Amino acid sequence: MTGPDERLRRRRADVARRLAHITDEIDELRGDRGAESADDEHDPEGVTLSAEWSRLEGLRAAASTELDDIDAALGRRASGTYGMCLTCERAIPVARLRVRPDATRCVDCATASDR
Repeated sequence: MTGPDERLRRRRADVARRLAHITDEIDELRGDRGAESADDEHDPEGVTLSAEWSRLEGLRAAASTELDDIDAALGRRASGTYGMCLTCERAIPVARLRVRPDATRCVDCATASDR
């Protein structure tokens, strides 16, 4: 079984790869948007470049936030506060941390904040 550091490092690498791929797609789309012949606004068969741009920007923002959350979890590991709920200061169950290694709240506090 892998420990929290390994799970966080693996997840960080996965998210970084996903973010790099999304960035490449955005760069490609940026080139397409600059093309003179890219009149997709009137193409009834496909998604517009603007819609695709919005979708990719949403994915990029989500991946960037996830990367920040993982980096914060790695910081908590280094400071010795990893696994403590930021709301009630009790220990976050290990099972939750296995599923979501960047969790900052226990299940009870996370559920209460969603209400």
